Amino acid sequence: MTVPRIWRKNQQYYNLVGKKCSECSAMFFPPRSVCTECGGIAMLDHRFQGVGNIVTFTVNRTPMPDPEGEILDIPARSIPYVLAVIRLAEGPSLTAEIIEADIDGIEIGKKVSVVFRKLVEKGERGIIQYGYKFRLER
Repeated sequence: MTVPRIWRKNQQYYNLVGKKCSECSAMFFPPRSVCTECGGIAMLDHRFQGVGNIVTFTVNRTPMPDPEGEILDIPARSIPYVLAVIRLAEGPSLTAEIIEADIDGIEIGKKVSVVFRKLVEKGERGIIQYGYKFRLER
């Protein structure tokens, strides 16, 4: 029996797991197999702390279309939503949604921490996909 990919990649879905170059210590998220700093290929798994700061953000007031061009079924309570570029404490930057925050309280430089939430539930089997989002530090 083949285990679905979502379970094989459990660590990546429920943690911020990237790579660290064993030659120059550069860190990457999402993971990559070759270091862009020194060209090294000895990349080690690295679990990020999940804290960082907002570098920039945008407020989206319309839902995004899915890859098939249909509007995703996002509940009205999640519109508008905030997407931010976040610089993790260890250095890499990533894009993520900011949740559980008043839009007027979101500012560049604010500290955030990772949380894992349901992203999608679809298909006949009802497969639920989880992923990372961030919220303001309290």
